[in-house]
Amino acid sequence: MKKKTNYSDLPPGGEPRGKLQRVEDTFPRPEELVFKEENTKVTIALSRRSIDFFKREAKKHGTQYQKMIRNLLDSYAEKHSR
Repeated sequence: MKKKTNYSDLPPGGEPRGKLQRVEDTFPRPEELVFKEENTKVTIALSRRSIDFFKREAKKHGTQYQKMIRNLLDSYAEKHSR
């Protein structure tokens, strides 16, 4: 006679996956995700080619082109401030 399987002991999907191991939580705390950095509005003249590039890329990635430009400038400033 077959041994009866106790399904409450199995993980989702129904198959035992081997020995489980607890891993450290590496996600940021929610308060670390909600931040508002002070921004300053400026007027800048950029080439049509640059604007078209950022608009295309922003559309592909579902974001705003101004945010991409701001992030690029912030990254550059951070790297060269050291």
